[in-house]
Amino acid sequence: MRLSLRTKQVLGVTALVGVVVVVLSLIDLGQQARVRLEESQARGVLLAQAIYQRAFAIVPEAADPYYALREDGGMRNILEASIYSKGVTYAAIVDTSGIVIAHYDPEQIGKPLPDAPLLDDLVKLGGMAELSEIFFGDGRTYEVREPLKIGRLAGVTRIGISTLLVRNVLQETLQPVFIRALYLLGGATLGALLLAQWLLRPIHVLRSGLKRLERGEPAAALDLPQDEFGELGNELRAVSEKLLASREAAAGPQVVLDSIVENLADAVGIFGPTGDPLFVNPALRSLLHASERDGSHPFRELVDRTLDSRLPAEPTTMTLPEGETGTRDWQVSAYPVNDKDDRLLGVMVLARDLEALGAVESTIRYSRKLAALGRLTAGVAHEVKNPLNAMTIHLELLKGKLSVRRTDGVEAATAGGQAALEHVGIIGSEIRRLDQVVQGFLKFMRPEDLQPRPVPVQALLSETARIVEPDAAANGVRLQVDCPPGVPDVQGDPGSLRQALLNLALNACQAMAHGGTLRLTGRGISRRRVAITVEDTGAGIHPDHMPKVFDLYFTTKHGGSGIGLSMVYRTVQLHDGEIEVQSTLGKGTTFRIVLPQA
Repeated sequence: MRLSLRTKQVLGVTALVGVVVVVLSLIDLGQQARVRLEESQARGVLLAQAIYQRAFAIVPEAADPYYALREDGGMRNILEASIYSKGVTYAAIVDTSGIVIAHYDPEQIGKPLPDAPLLDDLVKLGGMAELSEIFFGDGRTYEVREPLKIGRLAGVTRIGISTLLVRNVLQETLQPVFIRALYLLGGATLGALLLAQWLLRPIHVLRSGLKRLERGEPAAALDLPQDEFGELGNELRAVSEKLLASREAAAGPQVVLDSIVENLADAVGIFGPTGDPLFVNPALRSLLHASERDGSHPFRELVDRTLDSRLPAEPTTMTLPEGETGTRDWQVSAYPVNDKDDRLLGVMVLARDLEALGAVESTIRYSRKLAALGRLTAGVAHEVKNPLNAMTIHLELLKGKLSVRRTDGVEAATAGGQAALEHVGIIGSEIRRLDQVVQGFLKFMRPEDLQPRPVPVQALLSETARIVEPDAAANGVRLQVDCPPGVPDVQGDPGSLRQALLNLALNACQAMAHGGTLRLTGRGISRRRVAITVEDTGAGIHPDHMPKVFDLYFTTKHGGSGIGLSMVYRTVQLHDGEIEVQSTLGKGTTFRIVLPQA
């Protein structure tokens, strides 16, 4: 999808602001994560100091300091109250070997306390590492440790801090961050729209001036700032004045010339000394528009070479975009355009569609073949058909002489004549086959007496489908007829058109020996023409055979005559129509017939 300059600018500014907002938000969350961890660490240190103060009060006077710590009610209260602190999961006193001396859970006393990493190590990593551990880690528990050595007591106070609990606290602060980010993005988008409107305003002004120039109106003074856009506006006015002056000088003949150039199938355009187009007809305009999607000027190199040499450029073949995804070959020539003082005014570019030229040449060659064959028709009919009839008569006489009449009145061959009769039968069948070939040739070459009248396309397709239905069912082919009621009638002979479509449909069924879909469609198209397509999902046509599919006697089917498609081509020609074929091996073939509207 092609994006406008305004859309690109808005998206760019919004994306830039979005990246900045995301980075700043991550930094802010990282700082908050560091603050929360430092608070948890301070809370753990404070809790360890409270445990130390209580132990200092009871241990010196106790006979067994470990027992005193376990049984002291004040120490138990401190340990039990620790789990209600934010982020704290446990508080315990362990000896030097890691065995629990005192714990908020009495069942843990006497058991080893698993090791955990120090919270101080996580705090030293920095804000982003802390944020990653809190939000993307596995929810580990870190510890705040303080030594506890009083008299005979040697141990360690261990306070557990869970990153899951810290995450829950941080998640409460995410909503304000997201709301602030959305406000910033919305403001950035609005600002980008206003900025684009302000920056692109000169382009809209220039576009309006170009539209006036295209309509043949003088470009009025353009409201542009005094910068590069202002200089461009001045050049546009100068070009407008020159074009209008030259147009007024040749008003009469120029109108006729413009009308001719505008309706040319060839692409014609004039490019100025700077290489920019001054005039293009619709055909060339569509080529330039299709190439603009790729960001290229297809004729730039050719125009520059002609401007430098001031000599006509040799015709060259270019493959240029057409439509959304297709391409087409064009023969492109360039000629310098000089004024009466031999000053170079520009370059005229002429592009001709090679496919159309090829189609014209193919039609001319085909017409010449038909004319040559037509001249031979009378000679073939006289020199071949009459001898064939004579040969058939004499074969019948020969068969009679090789046979004898028995006493019961039944004719039978003699013992020696039986083998000869078999050879005579073979000769007779071959003569009949040769006679069929001559008959098909004569039928192809003999002009038909067409009786054109309006033919409803929907009825024509439905009747063709009804006739071909038995063959389709025998091959497991599914028939589809797609012709809306609004399709215009075509002008033609119903019988000839029906036979042409029937030939195409039967060929399609034979190409789908293992089943498939045969689709007959009718559509109205431009220039008062109607397109009829016969599409199958069969084996397709080999690329090497495509140029010869309409040649007389060319066939790839076993036992085929090679006349059917030639008859279809001839029928379409007699109806002032066009036929084209597209095929892909393994996927199917599509014949498209274009006929004049009634």
